Amino acid sequence: MADSSRPQPYQPGAVSLFFVAKAGVFAAAFWIWLLVLVLRADSATGLQVLAATGTITTTLVAVLLGARMALQHNAAIRHAEVKKLLVDISWNAFAAAGNAETGGKVVPFPTVPGDAQRPGAERVSVLDRGVSERNGGRDRRR
Repeated sequence: MADSSRPQPYQPGAVSLFFVAKAGVFAAAFWIWLLVLVLRADSATGLQVLAATGTITTTLVAVLLGARMALQHNAAIRHAEVKKLLVDISWNAFAAAGNAETGGKVVPFPTVPGDAQRPGAERVSVLDRGVSERNGGRDRRR
């Protein structure tokens, strides 16, 4: 069941669909006109060339607009998933900060295998690392 409290992500709608359908109708009309002209005449005429040009152009426009609408739809879905993921990450960080004092179970973020703490190496926070680099490594807080 969908959560109704969350706003629905933007998805291309009626305007995009209108232009795709309109281009499709024009393409179908040009195809029919070209078919009628080809079946009636024995030799190629200027009207057949015009109908063929219109057929090619409107078909390409319809395909491009349809592809653009599909890409916008997929991008909207991906954007909504990224926003949901960011909210989940920020909520986990907020919950982890609240549980740090009480010893609650916090799920750590995944790390690369070579990123594990080396034995005998001192763990220095990012803030302390900046101070120690400016002082030439002389002043480290513990």
